[in-house]
Amino acid sequence: MNLMIFGAGFSGLAIARALGNECDFAGGTTRGPGRFGELRAAGLEPFIYEGGDPSPDLREALSRTTHLVMSIAPDSGGDPLLDAFADGLGAVMPKLEWIGYLSTVGVYGDHGGEWVNEDTVCRPVSERSVARLAAEQGWADLAEKAGVPLAVIRLSGIYGPGRNAIRTLRQGRARRLIKPGQVFNRIHVADIGGATALLARNRLGGIYNVSDDMPAPPQDVVEMAARLTGVAPPPETDFETADLSPMARSFYGENKRVSNARIKAAGYEFLYPDYESGLEGLLRDGI
Repeated sequence: MNLMIFGAGFSGLAIARALGNECDFAGGTTRGPGRFGELRAAGLEPFIYEGGDPSPDLREALSRTTHLVMSIAPDSGGDPLLDAFADGLGAVMPKLEWIGYLSTVGVYGDHGGEWVNEDTVCRPVSERSVARLAAEQGWADLAEKAGVPLAVIRLSGIYGPGRNAIRTLRQGRARRLIKPGQVFNRIHVADIGGATALLARNRLGGIYNVSDDMPAPPQDVVEMAARLTGVAPPPETDFETADLSPMARSFYGENKRVSNARIKAAGYEFLYPDYESGLEGLLRDGI
């Protein structure tokens, strides 16, 4: 397997670690040299990509790529790679066998707390989720023309080492926002790596929700973190009167429970099937 990860950030590095032992070559992109050490530590040869056409050295690596993971969020101009690859994937990656596109469960929009699965009609609310859905379709078109399987991997709220309720609680930044009836799913970054690795090694296409088993109110996660660390949880704050950025408030405009049955049926067993086991693992590992 020759792997290339566009946007080797928090999730991309987890995917690199999950697939490292199976790769003859693994590369990843970042916006500048400041993160080269971090990428190398995860087993990736680093490349700079800031949009537009790939550089000559990156193009050379892409000519050998068999497995591509796209983890760059679309910006106001859309997905940066869709234009770069507009002439077809085969022209740049003639050996390509599989594509994984990291998306978000935000594309489903608001469903009033009801369950959604991969067959649910998408009706995204936020601009970023509308852009994600458009990017999904763009990649589906490219993959179909190239005759390559595409796995669209829709992620719930991501947490893991350094990004979790225990850390925010210890830093004094945790909040217990109360909005009656609101629930979210979450996903530990290690399970993003594991699920994507399973799809990649089996060259599976389709849409997959990579999400935990326990949709729950956000305040429950903060309370769990407080119990685990033996500290008092922050006071409850009413969502309607809370001082929130427009982006933070927009997350609460989408209320749903996300089914992960399809990725389980594909053979994936979650390392952290709920936020309780995830937080316990993070506390145990001191991260």
